[in-house]
Amino acid sequence: MTAQPRLLGRVDTVTPELAGWTYSGLRIATLQPGEAVTCTTGDEELAVLPLSGGPVVVEVEGRRFDLEGRSSVFARVTDWAYLPIDAEVRLSAPSGAEVALPSARATRRFEPAHVAAGDVSVEVRGAGPATRQVTNFMSPDAFDGADKLMCVELLTPDGNWSSYPPHRHDDSAECPVNNEEIYYFRIGRLDGSGRTDYAPDGFAMHRTYTDEVDVNVAVHDGDVFVIPRGYHGPCVASPGYPLYYLNVLAGPGGERSMAFCDDPAHHWVRDTWSSMPSDPRCPMTSAAGPVTA
Repeated sequence: MTAQPRLLGRVDTVTPELAGWTYSGLRIATLQPGEAVTCTTGDEELAVLPLSGGPVVVEVEGRRFDLEGRSSVFARVTDWAYLPIDAEVRLSAPSGAEVALPSARATRRFEPAHVAAGDVSVEVRGAGPATRQVTNFMSPDAFDGADKLMCVELLTPDGNWSSYPPHRHDDSAECPVNNEEIYYFRIGRLDGSGRTDYAPDGFAMHRTYTDEVDVNVAVHDGDVFVIPRGYHGPCVASPGYPLYYLNVLAGPGGERSMAFCDDPAHHWVRDTWSSMPSDPRCPMTSAAGPVTA
């Protein structure tokens, strides 16, 4: 049976087997204070992306990367590390931390790398109520030292629409590339002081559709949605609840590319943005911390 778009809920491990595809994966790991986790990457290349907590120490092949990290995904842009296939890795966090480990099955081996937060590109995309922040920490244009893995982070102000217009990058004839994509969601809540905390009771809305299925679901803090094919978007942030999601992509193409094609029925929306101001709440974060409009 062909893999279908679906909500996995709050899971800490997404393997290609669980998703029903070949390349993309994700692990969410909680490192206890002083705990060290040792692993071998095998046939997967990975990113180490701090989500919350204190600093993270990455040791790989005699190198040590000290990741400063962040208190939450809504607090700032973080530094991160790249781990190649067939590497022995040790992760630790002196005061504890939560990290995302996006992965892709790969064949070419690259060098381990550490990318400083200040070197991560931040882009404001869309306009009006479709304005959002794209943090291009591991997009093909921003980082070329990987075989298959591609990742970006999205921050959407409360009330705005993201991943819009609906678009696809699958095995359809009109698509320039074929990528398997994971969405990992975090929901924030504005506390009135300019700080955003995680909101276990908050929610956002997500849509993915093909000729066979049309999935419209509420997503909550920590939920995962897998997209083997089909148009996906929008992701809608509820009023009062800013939205974060991590996109993990990989596919069979010989060159890493996040190219896509819009649903023709909604492509016209892009043309309206040229005469529409961007939401001044974006960008929401930088390497220095939250951005105040």
